[in-house]
Amino acid sequence: MNAPLQGHTASTSSHLRPVLQVESVSLEYRTPQRVVRATHEVSFEVDQADRFVLLGPSGCGKSTLLKAVAGFIAPRDGVIRLDGVQVREPGPDRIVVFQEFDQLPPWKTVRQNVMFPLLASRTLKRREAEERALHYLDKVGLAAFADAYPHTLSGGMKARVAIARALAMQPKILLMDEPFAALDALTRRKMQEELLQLWDEVRFTLLFVTHSIEEALIVGNRILLLSPHPGRVRAEINSHQFDLHSLGGVAFQQTAQRIHRLLFDEPGSAPSTLDLDFQDIRIAY
Repeated sequence: MNAPLQGHTASTSSHLRPVLQVESVSLEYRTPQRVVRATHEVSFEVDQADRFVLLGPSGCGKSTLLKAVAGFIAPRDGVIRLDGVQVREPGPDRIVVFQEFDQLPPWKTVRQNVMFPLLASRTLKRREAEERALHYLDKVGLAAFADAYPHTLSGGMKARVAIARALAMQPKILLMDEPFAALDALTRRKMQEELLQLWDEVRFTLLFVTHSIEEALIVGNRILLLSPHPGRVRAEINSHQFDLHSLGGVAFQQTAQRIHRLLFDEPGSAPSTLDLDFQDIRIAY
């Protein structure tokens, strides 16, 4: 495979058009004092059914980048395309799951929360929306709680409602912004497991933001490493060989340590041919 262009990580499925294309995207936001550049010339591609992870330290612009993909923020430079069409505004083909689950209206039941975007967007009529809502609640193991209200649910259950609500819209890509960050360690591990099981069943396309190297390796099959602020592409790593059962394994720990060195440009971050081949990692220079 040819080496990718500067700051660009090429899709491994070159014979198919990617679902998402991010090309040389620079993002900025304004503070009372100045304009801050969040990302600088970031490029990547996400293929159908990818679990693509944006990984980097706090402040590297990964959440800002996800919001730009969602259509909430316009790039200062570069372009974002979904199925070949430029992203200019939010749309039902991109659904975001945030880390705060208080986004569930408390006066609506679980069933009504999942139905709401289907009805508000006029995607389905009420009967079809209810059927689809119950289908995805069953997928996330909450069919028995369809008539419960959010305040009666645990944090993990609220997370599953948010995921069911997003998947019920059947978006072209599901966007998740550190969705499990507010959960305790045991619940977070359980949610990672359930997300992977759900992906095995549905095979949705996922763009996932995290600052946890361990979570990135568990959730993702491809990981884009972003440098500290402003976020630039450091490398892309194929991580399809890892899952929850890999935790504690030698290969898992070695890869986690290698990612840490790449993220923070520590000595020894350059991969050697002894422990990496070109299918494992692509460096952006």
